[in-house]
Amino acid sequence: MMRESRWLLLLLFLVLFDSVDASSQEHGSDLVTTGQYIFALGGGCACHTVPREAFNAGARAFPIPFGKVYSTNITQDKETGLGNWTDQQIRDAIVKGIRRDGSSIIPVMPYQAYSGMAQEDLQALIAYLKTLKPVKKATPELESRAPFTRNLGIPIYLKIFGRFSDSPAQAPKSGIERGRYLVEHVSLCGDCHTPRNSIGVPNRSLYLSGAGAKSSPLGEDIPNITPDKETGIGDWKREDIAELLLTGTKPDFDNVQGLMAEVIQGAMHGFKDMKREDALAIADYLKSLPPIKNKIK
Repeated sequence: MMRESRWLLLLLFLVLFDSVDASSQEHGSDLVTTGQYIFALGGGCACHTVPREAFNAGARAFPIPFGKVYSTNITQDKETGLGNWTDQQIRDAIVKGIRRDGSSIIPVMPYQAYSGMAQEDLQALIAYLKTLKPVKKATPELESRAPFTRNLGIPIYLKIFGRFSDSPAQAPKSGIERGRYLVEHVSLCGDCHTPRNSIGVPNRSLYLSGAGAKSSPLGEDIPNITPDKETGIGDWKREDIAELLLTGTKPDFDNVQGLMAEVIQGAMHGFKDMKREDALAIADYLKSLPPIKNKIK
């Protein structure tokens, strides 16, 4: 009887262990799936992919005052990517702009906006990033004619112009507040659709009102997406805005081009994978904004 009891206890332990392990794997899978969706809402982090090259391997060039900076390899390659980074190091890079070695990330990476991403979404995003297939591709060094850019210039810039946000535990689930959250902290529409001055500071008085080629990240004309009827999207229906986000098609059946087309298609995942209710929430938020007259050719 004693021997049989021991076997029964052992069998019960194994059954319980398998159940806990299965539950843990299922939770992990759900977290990665959620993270993949956050990645899609972020336009597939298109800035980390050079068009027609390996997804997420970085090395995309972005002009900055007095030089050029290159996006990071965010794949799981251990030598050139994030393969040896801890969750906390990835988190600090995304929301604080701190590199693994403790130095500052050039604020072309929109970590100030990402700082307002909900904790649950950030955790899921990090879980998904850790599943990205490793690609060995080194990130070129920062090119800058200004000395001490990382150690001195960026801290001063952030001290004067930095705008970090508090991160909520959970994201809004619906309505205009959901749209505001996505626009400002996940999809980051303002990063391209708001003009910047000569040192890269966004002009908050022209928020989302478009940017000419000289004041946009990649030298493209970026349209006004405020509800101004003459120069913005004031005549667009909410369904028109959602359709553009999901398919890249404008109300006149023309297609978007450039970086907007990239974030819709995404690096594997992009706006095209957005739930329609999230696209409509973004539309409702954009239509709730004050119209700003700012003609972009």
